[in-house]
Amino acid sequence: MNFATPSEVCSGSLQTWKTKANLPLGPMFVLGILAGAYIALAAQGATMVTHDIAGVGVGRFLSGVIFATGLIMVVIAGAELFTGNIMIWIGVLDGSVTLGKMLRNWFWVYVANFVGSLLVVYLIYLSGLWTFNNNMVGAAVIKTAVAKNSLTFVGALSRGILCNWLVCLAVWMAFAGKDVISKIFGIFFPIMMFVASNFEHSIANMYYIPAGILAKNIPAALEASRVGAKVDVLTWGSFLQINLLPVTLGNIIGAGLFVATFYWFAYLHGKTTVAAAAEPEKAAAAAAGR
Repeated sequence: MNFATPSEVCSGSLQTWKTKANLPLGPMFVLGILAGAYIALAAQGATMVTHDIAGVGVGRFLSGVIFATGLIMVVIAGAELFTGNIMIWIGVLDGSVTLGKMLRNWFWVYVANFVGSLLVVYLIYLSGLWTFNNNMVGAAVIKTAVAKNSLTFVGALSRGILCNWLVCLAVWMAFAGKDVISKIFGIFFPIMMFVASNFEHSIANMYYIPAGILAKNIPAALEASRVGAKVDVLTWGSFLQINLLPVTLGNIIGAGLFVATFYWFAYLHGKTTVAAAAEPEKAAAAAAGR
């Protein structure tokens, strides 16, 4: 076959999670900055393409088409993305990665993703692109940020769970592909679906909401957005508390439980080693002392 089976993906991905968990801090942080920047660039592209589309459903679909480029760049070019690295949990369940190393990776990659996202936010702010089309791009940035920062805790948590369930399925399906085109197709459809469904991605929101916080300082864009007093929700404190916290928790649950844990249980639970899963005869001979 020209693709890996789910069982092969599960056992074969273990070395990837182990490698990620053991990355030196320097390369890990740099690759994390790149991932945050790639996702932010995809978010900006999606906003630029859809800011003047009247149909909400059509706009969400096209946003998904453009935004999928972000994860494609992360996977194909190589970068460290927090939401994907939640899958390191499979290595912890398997015993090949320690809990401490997983948490170390999660923390530093999360911080680095934030740095990369903010870098793109500031560069886009300086570029003047939010004044494009009579400030309608900036208005769309503000409206998106206000909507995201107006969710309830449960709403943001639930959308975060659903989002990263799909994001990590995209990563999982990319593992199954044995060539670049197969990997791109594996990534594209789940990402398009999560964006079209208006789910919440913590790293994407590190672009969307800070962008709105800066864009509200452009008077013409703020006026064009017509959000009125709702703009008051766009503060750094409310962003961290109202959106980023529940969405991050939801992303961890979505990937950690519904992808990592479920597939580990289905394909690796009860197997003592990766070798036992991949080479049962060799493992049995070793156990017998032959």
